[in-house]
Amino acid sequence: MSARPAPGWLTQWEFAHRGLHGPGADGLVPENSLTAAEGAIARGMGIECDIQRSCDDHPMVFHDWDLPRLTGETGVAAERSADELEALHLLGTDQHPVRLARFLEVVAGRVPLLIEIKSLPGYDVEWTCSSVAWLLDSYTHDVAVMSFDPRVPMWFAAEAPDVTRGLVGTDSYENGFEGVWRSQDAIAAAAPDFLAIDVRDLARPEAAAWRAAGRPLLTWTVRSPETRATGLALADALIVEGDGLA
Repeated sequence: MSARPAPGWLTQWEFAHRGLHGPGADGLVPENSLTAAEGAIARGMGIECDIQRSCDDHPMVFHDWDLPRLTGETGVAAERSADELEALHLLGTDQHPVRLARFLEVVAGRVPLLIEIKSLPGYDVEWTCSSVAWLLDSYTHDVAVMSFDPRVPMWFAAEAPDVTRGLVGTDSYENGFEGVWRSQDAIAAAAPDFLAIDVRDLARPEAAAWRAAGRPLLTWTVRSPETRATGLALADALIVEGDGLA
């Protein structure tokens, strides 16, 4: 783990998972959209967002590797340029995927940001880390990066140590990194400032031990009153959506 204290804001906010998205008064609000960001800000919540990389190396605020679920298009996000991705419509709305640079301009420090960098085993995630770090170098507000892939906090620890970094963990979601967060070797190498653990796995002793040591423990995704109760009992901050909202 990191030897430095984590910033206090990490545990003083509740974070909207992919922004405050879902059905709204004026229609559907897509995840990871600027409208979802504004909704979270209006509700006084921090924002969790996801990063994929375009084929011309721009960090894009977009969750999926594939395009169909969110845009109705075929193919994968990494095969489109940033301009091409920004021309797509999210879930049939007037919202579009945006560059992280634009997302940062809009949020502008009004609330904290958790930026999850997407990765897969074998993916060249270090290049995404570099692109994100370059943007964060001039962003002087509360922000942290995190990933299931321990190479992400490891890269930031070595190359951009001033950026708060976290390791995301699960044993219940299949993504190639199941159980990695419980490896002491992985923790030592990643040197995370915080953990963000699947709410279904919060009862594991490794999570309790991390928190007992005074290290920040976040949890995701809180989607129900039941998982909200679990998160409030066993974690320091919640990443929520839908019925998990207070």
